[in-house]
This record gives sequence, C-alpha cells and structure tokens, in this order.
Amino acid sequence: MNEFLLPEQIATAVNSIKNRTSKTPAVGLVLGSGLSGLADAIENADIIPYEEIEGWPTATVVGHGGKLVIGELEGKTVLTQQGRAHYYEGYPLKDIILAVRVMHALGIKTIIVTNAAGGINRGFTPGDLMLITDHINFPGLAGENPLRGPNDDAIGPRFVDLTETYDKELQQVARDAAKANGFTLQEGTYAFVGGPSFETPAELRFLHTIGADAVGMSTVPTVITARHAGMRVLGISSITNKAILNPVEGDEVSHEEVLETGKIIVPRLTALIRGVLAAI
Repeated sequence: MNEFLLPEQIATAVNSIKNRTSKTPAVGLVLGSGLSGLADAIENADIIPYEEIEGWPTATVVGHGGKLVIGELEGKTVLTQQGRAHYYEGYPLKDIILAVRVMHALGIKTIIVTNAAGGINRGFTPGDLMLITDHINFPGLAGENPLRGPNDDAIGPRFVDLTETYDKELQQVARDAAKANGFTLQEGTYAFVGGPSFETPAELRFLHTIGADAVGMSTVPTVITARHAGMRVLGISSITNKAILNPVEGDEVSHEEVLETGKIIVPRLTALIRGVLAAI
C-alpha cells in the first residue's frame, strides 16, 4: 500500500464521479457531525454513495451520511461531502485529503468546511456558529501534516504559506449573511486534535491558554490541502457543546449531545451557507 496519495488515485476517483454526474460543481461543501441535513436543501441532486467511488474512504461515524450530493443551491452548483473520514477512524491522511484533491481536480476553486466543535471560549454557548479565522494543528506540529511526502508541483508549492489560511473576503460575506438572517457569528481559532477521546480538563485549559476558542477532530487537514492547491476557504464551526475546563461531579461530554445540538444548528447554518452562496 502506498503511504502517500498518488495522482492516479485522484484521477480514478474523479472518473468515478464523472461517470455518475454531468454537473460541473463550482463550490465544495464539507458537512460535519450532525450537519448532514443541510444536504437536503440541494436541488436537482445527483447522489453518489461513497461506496460507488473507487478508493473513497467510508464514513463510519454516526451523524455522517456517507454520500456526495451534487446539485444546485442558491444558483450555484455545489459538490457536498455529506460526512467525512476522520484520522481517529484509522484512516491515513492520504485518504482523508482525497476528497479535497478530487474537488480541486474537478475545477472547484472555493470550499466551505463545517464541523462540530467544543466551545472553549467562555463566551460561547452551544448552538452558536463560529467563523474560523485561524487554526492550531496539533497533529501537524507533531509531524502528521497532510502535505508530508513528495510534493506535486503541478498542484501547489512545497512550502505553503498559511498566514491567511481562511479567506478574508469570504469571512466578510459570511458576517453579512449572518446579519441579514438576524444573528451574529462568533469568531475564533479552531484547534485540531486527533481524537477520538474527548479532551481532558487539563488539555482544555492548555488549549484555552494558547488561544484556542473551539476544538474538534477534523477540518484542518482538508483546509491545508485546499490552500496548497490555491483554493479559497471558508470555515464554520458549530458549537455543539461547552468544553469542560473545570469540571464538577457529573459533568461529561457525549457524541449524542453533539448530534442533538447539531439538529438545532442546521436551520441557522443552512441560512448562513445559502446567504454566502448567493453572494459569491
């Protein structure tokens, strides 16, 4: 088995998709835990189960649909990843980033990534949406970077500048869309950790100290890979639970809580993404 993603693997997946749709998507959309319902808003959709795409990793986590949904939303043709593979499921990074490499190969220039996250910032409340303005990549700092290995110069440079990872113009579009829909976006830094165990109180206090506002187990490998290919990135975290920095007896976090809060967030997230798509 190859340790790194090969061009022929990307091409094979692209061909599998092209054989099942004639649509040409312009925007990629990645949906996180409990947020798959957003894909139901897509019109005239071609639905492709991951199992029908050669080499595509299967989403095994509850709350991840396991399908590509390609269709129309607010006048834009979107390719929606309804559920994603995670590092903690045992997938190597090359499998996790296949989707975004395929999006790029299909001609997509803009990607909107969403996730479910724990709110570290004490001003956040479950049900909030957070505009991701920066991130902390713990696995990457320790060597597990999605760009590790041979570089394909035809896609992007060996060393990628991440000074402005999240597109500032798209951020303003999102702020305007939220305001138009009657709510304010929280904003902050997203910390990516490996999972699947939730963080200890000591780890959360550490993350808070170094400037993390939310924490989750996805998104960052996709974002880095997208920026390597020159794609514009908008990131939105759904704050599905409040991180417990100083627990009292009986405090705990569960995936079920994440999914339940996700249901509440979906209408607001749908309105936000619709507003962004209509404006770009």
